[in-house]
Amino acid sequence: MVSPAVQASRASEFVLILSCPDRPGIVHAVSGFLVERAGNIVESQQFGDQLTDRFFMRIDFEIDGPATAESLRADFAGVAGRFDMDFELWTAQAPYRTLIMVSRQLHCLNDLLFRASTGALQIEIPAVVSNHRDAEPLVRSYGLDFHHVPVTPETKTDAEKRLMELVDGTGAHLVVLARYMQVLSDDLCRQLSGRAINIHHSFLPSFKGAKPYHQAFDRGVKLVGATAHYVTADLDEGPIIEQDVIRVDHTYDQDQLVAAGRDVEAQVLSRAVRWHAQSRVLLNGERTVVFR
Repeated sequence: MVSPAVQASRASEFVLILSCPDRPGIVHAVSGFLVERAGNIVESQQFGDQLTDRFFMRIDFEIDGPATAESLRADFAGVAGRFDMDFELWTAQAPYRTLIMVSRQLHCLNDLLFRASTGALQIEIPAVVSNHRDAEPLVRSYGLDFHHVPVTPETKTDAEKRLMELVDGTGAHLVVLARYMQVLSDDLCRQLSGRAINIHHSFLPSFKGAKPYHQAFDRGVKLVGATAHYVTADLDEGPIIEQDVIRVDHTYDQDQLVAAGRDVEAQVLSRAVRWHAQSRVLLNGERTVVFR
């Protein structure tokens, strides 16, 4: 059980992220805002992109006294307006409500469910959605709601409408496609812009279509990798959050190669979800700024 003293401390911790056109005085204005409210900066990171002339910042801070994210957000609007900022301000420990979507490959889902259940991810999972029933026993074992939404070419429009109803109905801040093997429509991608993360394999060279790991085995690849990115209408080409690779060699058979690929996919996706839930990822056009 968390002590009242610890709870009180957590209630006064907040995270502010912002981006705006780069110009003098931004850091001074933000720091001044916090000083006026007896704020203490716990962690601060910033980046000025010289290519786009845009400034990015993330501050983890404490307020000595009663404060809420809503009141601070309202107060900060004046500073944001002066510098034309896009910003978010949240209670630091607030969990991201995260809806997970999956098909028949369950390795990423299993990893996310376990990490969330142990507190390793700052997320709260209201439900899992799938176009198949393979994941239902696993999801139910964690006491979570499971929604079966079949998708066929004839029912795709209705299925996506149901998906958005679940996103809105659960109050999900984030949608994670944990090996959800359906191409989302342009309209759904637009509705989920900036709040949906996908994971896919990424080989050098790259293999598309069915059984990519078997194709990789046939070509004798030496690197197996994965990419986590935000969902856009361009298939597997959204702003990248995280990537990783592992080495393989001639001793790996097809099953071992598949297992290695699934391991790196799960690890990359969990890191991307963790950083997003901690407000460490800021969109920078077609790229991202990640304050690790």
